[in-house]
Amino acid sequence: MTRTALVLGAGIMGLSAAWGLHREGFAVSVVEQDAVPNPRGSSVDDHRLIRHAYGAQRGYMRMVDEAYEAWDALWRDLGTVLHVPTGVLALDEGGGDWLRDSRAALREAGHAVQDLAAGSVEARFPLLRGAGIADAFHMEAGGVLLAQRIVAAFAAHLRANGVAFRQARVREVGEALTLEDGTRLAADALVVAAGPWASRLLPALRGRVTPSAQVIVRLRPPDAGWSRMPMILDLSPAGGFYLVPPVAGTPLKIGDHSFSLQGDPDDPDRTPDRREVERILSLAARRVHGIEDWAREGEAVCFYDVEPREAFILEPLGRRAFVMCGFSGHGFKFGPVLGLRLAATLAGREETAALSRWAAGRESVAA
Repeated sequence: MTRTALVLGAGIMGLSAAWGLHREGFAVSVVEQDAVPNPRGSSVDDHRLIRHAYGAQRGYMRMVDEAYEAWDALWRDLGTVLHVPTGVLALDEGGGDWLRDSRAALREAGHAVQDLAAGSVEARFPLLRGAGIADAFHMEAGGVLLAQRIVAAFAAHLRANGVAFRQARVREVGEALTLEDGTRLAADALVVAAGPWASRLLPALRGRVTPSAQVIVRLRPPDAGWSRMPMILDLSPAGGFYLVPPVAGTPLKIGDHSFSLQGDPDDPDRTPDRREVERILSLAARRVHGIEDWAREGEAVCFYDVEPREAFILEPLGRRAFVMCGFSGHGFKFGPVLGLRLAATLAGREETAALSRWAAGRESVAA
């Protein structure tokens, strides 16, 4: 008899779980409160980044190679590659451990890292200001995942292969899902991948996972050379930022490295605070020539679900249910590999406790 599975949420995690379960032979249904792709969801943005640099978090650094393998399997299923290699440029103004710890971990694992003297950054990347840089490195590996396009293509692929989608809002989560109209949905396996809504549906997560409204700024740089730039991870005691280059027709995007740990994902008003927009632009203006004069393509608020250590929660909820949450801003890159490993566990081929430790970045799990 065919086993059945329910997945709550159609962001990258829910879709990845549905994909993995379908590959394991489950008949899968996905429940999503909005249209798919959900414009309010954490996964629906122009880009997300994939890179090996992870500070001292060696577990996640090691997981990136597995993530690339899972993305390659997904590209084969989708018949297209929605990833643009860019490389990584990491900059430090001093006083932090992340760049130093990343370099040590990367070299220990055999990854190619090119150290850059402070004075050579501007010479190699003349679109940047080099003033104030204390340390830097560049890696050829790493790139941009075209997130919104991925979610749309992923959902279309699953639909075409028999995965059912139902638009409905859920009132209660237990061993089954209870919809707001009272309908009860049950299956042999249940996966809750509700992003920043997870702690509303599962009270036990409150205090472990916090919804966090994050402002991003989209710009159109006047110099076409920006499309050939690496992703930039700029670390500064005064406030760091990340920059995603304008690849594949997308705008350039800037955000910061801090979490607001505030906001309600159900709030219909997601207008960014102008002060926060200007603060993020001011962080980038230290490093980017003339950014204050660039054409703006809009700002947005997206929501993360933040675990204090930024460790993923992939844990059982009773006998046949799992929750996937706590992905903050760095989970998207791992979506497919998490979905495959979770599905293997629900199929009985992997051990639950080991899966949870691995997802939290604490150890490896053999394939």
